[in-house]
Amino acid sequence: MNFLEVSQRFTEMSNTTKRLELTNILVRLLKSANKDLKKLVYLTQGKLLPDYEGLELGMASKLIIKALSSISGKKEEEIDALFIKEGDLGTVAKLISEKKTQNSLFSNELSVDYVYDELTKLARIKGEGSIKNKIGIYQDLLLNSTPDEGMYITRIITGRLRLGVSDATILDALVLAFAEKVHSEEIDEAYNFHPDLGEIAELLRDGKLSKVLETGPTPMVPAKVMLAERLPEIKDILEKMGGKAAFEYKYDGMRTQIHIKNGKVKIFSRGSEETTSNFPDIVEHALQNFNVESCILDGEAVPYNSETGELYPFQMVSQRRGRKYDLKSKVEEIPVVVFLFDILYLNGQALNKVPYLERRKILQSLFTENDDFKCATMLLSSDPEEINGFFNEAINSGCEGLVAKNVSDDSIYRAGARGWLWIKVKRDYQSAFEDTLDLVVIGAFGGHGRRKGTYGALLMASYNKDQDIFESACKLGTGFTDDVLFGLPSKLAEHKTNRKPARVESGLTPDVWFDPKVVLEIIGAEITVSPVHSCAFGKVEKGAGLAIRFPRFTGRWRDDKTAEDATSTEEILEMYYGQKKVG
Repeated sequence: MNFLEVSQRFTEMSNTTKRLELTNILVRLLKSANKDLKKLVYLTQGKLLPDYEGLELGMASKLIIKALSSISGKKEEEIDALFIKEGDLGTVAKLISEKKTQNSLFSNELSVDYVYDELTKLARIKGEGSIKNKIGIYQDLLLNSTPDEGMYITRIITGRLRLGVSDATILDALVLAFAEKVHSEEIDEAYNFHPDLGEIAELLRDGKLSKVLETGPTPMVPAKVMLAERLPEIKDILEKMGGKAAFEYKYDGMRTQIHIKNGKVKIFSRGSEETTSNFPDIVEHALQNFNVESCILDGEAVPYNSETGELYPFQMVSQRRGRKYDLKSKVEEIPVVVFLFDILYLNGQALNKVPYLERRKILQSLFTENDDFKCATMLLSSDPEEINGFFNEAINSGCEGLVAKNVSDDSIYRAGARGWLWIKVKRDYQSAFEDTLDLVVIGAFGGHGRRKGTYGALLMASYNKDQDIFESACKLGTGFTDDVLFGLPSKLAEHKTNRKPARVESGLTPDVWFDPKVVLEIIGAEITVSPVHSCAFGKVEKGAGLAIRFPRFTGRWRDDKTAEDATSTEEILEMYYGQKKVG
């Protein structure tokens, strides 16, 4: 397949914000692919392999600027100034290519195979001479491409493809192209257990739907973690759960999925990012504690005081995530205990369809609790008074609250899904006037007065899973320390875009738009009807959405969450009605 055709479809996608239109363009593109379908899917995602494979292109902006300078004859300072003006190196590459004569621009027709294979070479280059070799591969691609092809190649390399399509949209397109909509929910579940769109694309195209539908938890492949709904009252939870439930402490740590296979351990975050290298202590302790051939464990890594056993908040363990230097001292400074609450796989057998209480018994039988691994503290009860006492014990132990879990025969593990099988109740939810939410930064407003030179407020959004869009929910301007406040422009710079992202809906127009990537935790006073925000628009009142009143940043950057893991529009809607009920 020619990459020129791909770039043409990419342009069509970039020129529309309508999801149905985006999906239809994708369907046509996917159907036109041949043996290179898997590679095409990865490139459309703006990557080379699934995230858990950890293969990154690793070419910094300054190297691309150096390469463009060499091709154009312009000074690097001129290229950099053009980059600042345009805000996108892909556009800069296109502008430079358009000024070159056609004869010097492309001598070979690029194929999807060739572009993908060259980018893979670029990503795998290491060691001495790597910079020169990376620049050489990029320049070769650019010199043999049309201006539009060069723009999209550059955007893929910089991780800023910006087509307005998410994995969910690509999955929808694959279903429409190679399967039937009646199977879409099952295919979505298969993807949540094995998040590799390229692999799923090939299987569907080759008529191997049954193999896709059989997909379940697989050691060394991160499953999307199961998520919980929220309710403010224990009695409401018991009603949803049929009168009885298992209540577990909700720990304030980092969601940790531990895979063991043939003496090797891999650790994944809730966003399917591999974090093994940041937790050598968990790797060591897992091998010591679990005498298994293979298993997948779900839990929470919580920092604690090794002298007193006191649990520390999430911010401390987050200091170890992504760290490359001084890791040994951080391991000693911030030890963690893993509280396990589920098991998805054991010694060749998938357990996701096994009822929760049976999974819990299997988990407990595998190890003896110690300072490294414990089972989440749990109470099986139907008594609201007993559960409320247990809730208070959880709070006094340094936890956020409780997670109620269904104990019926239908209590399966639903990867990547929210549902009433798990329901969380936190301290904040006990009041109708205060709650915590994880919202996505989609824009910013320029600061004035003391805040001149930085942003005065951020535009925050919830995630509408049904429509795969981000809907504005509030302007966030309080709770920032001066260091954080004046660091916002540089912190958010890589996500800045010169137009409203395709997957964003907002009645407000900020001074700056951002691709929806960064998640912040906020506290709000209440949820109110709003004529300017698009969250749950029209669901409560015609011509109005919902907004968080008096939002305040808690200081917690949710680096462990992708934008799609943020608080959903449906959750905010449920909380609004729950708040009205409590009030």
